[in-house]
Amino acid sequence: MRVVRIAALPADPLGAAAAFHAHWLPSLRASDGDLLIAFPPAGHMHRMWRVAATQELARESAPNRVNSVATMDHEGIAAALALLADCQGITGQYLVLDQPAVLLPQQ
Repeated sequence: MRVVRIAALPADPLGAAAAFHAHWLPSLRASDGDLLIAFPPAGHMHRMWRVAATQELARESAPNRVNSVATMDHEGIAAALALLADCQGITGQYLVLDQPAVLLPQQ
């Protein structure tokens, strides 16, 4: 699974979503194989656009898998990769990591 680390995005959700769609989405759509998108941590107001982008990319990329995490921590990304390696059916999920290597389900 290839990891794509998303560089710093604007602080406001609308600006962040626009920047992601303009600068990152074209190359993600052109990718071949399974992807793990690593977003920088952000407040809860960013959750919905990140979930929507991850789910739509997963639908477009099938049978390849696309998931995302909210962390730039190397240990957290490694934990997510290990989880996804063990759970081959998981796709279209946005996982928020509270601290390094701890996966928390979304409410």
